[in-house]
Amino acid sequence: MKLSYDFYNRDTVEVAQDLLGKRLSVGSYSGIITETEAYRGSDDEASHAFRGPTKRSAIMFGPAGYAYVYLIYGMYYCLNIVTEELGIPGAVLIRGVLTPDGNLNGPGKLCRSFGITKEQNGLNLVQSDDMYVIHELESAPYVATPRIGIRKASDKLWRFVLSIPKS
Repeated sequence: MKLSYDFYNRDTVEVAQDLLGKRLSVGSYSGIITETEAYRGSDDEASHAFRGPTKRSAIMFGPAGYAYVYLIYGMYYCLNIVTEELGIPGAVLIRGVLTPDGNLNGPGKLCRSFGITKEQNGLNLVQSDDMYVIHELESAPYVATPRIGIRKASDKLWRFVLSIPKS
């Protein structure tokens, strides 16, 4: 079953934790979400929404459950999912997904492998049949760490990594 608006329309940090163990499906590709990062608004200097809405970040202020895809370093796309109530900015960066072929550990690798581009920016993940997230694990153990590749707000432990038991 696809995740609902109610799932996404909550505190960004909680959604980032709860997305771990869920299945991301994009076209014919799918995998278990293994790593996320939370980004909020005025209390998070590392967020695109920190200084208010811009052309790039306006989607973070919109309704929850939409894809926010942007380009970094001029070459890598990043997939985020918008969270929070309308007008309150928030998004969760999907950093890693475990597929049958292995772990896509990094948002650029994930987007490249799944064919995610700016074409999917603004896609409604609750209604779309091309990109969505479904329940897989109800709750999953995780480790919280600082976010990767940021200089501001690096004290926030808002990166969450699924704890996969070693066999």
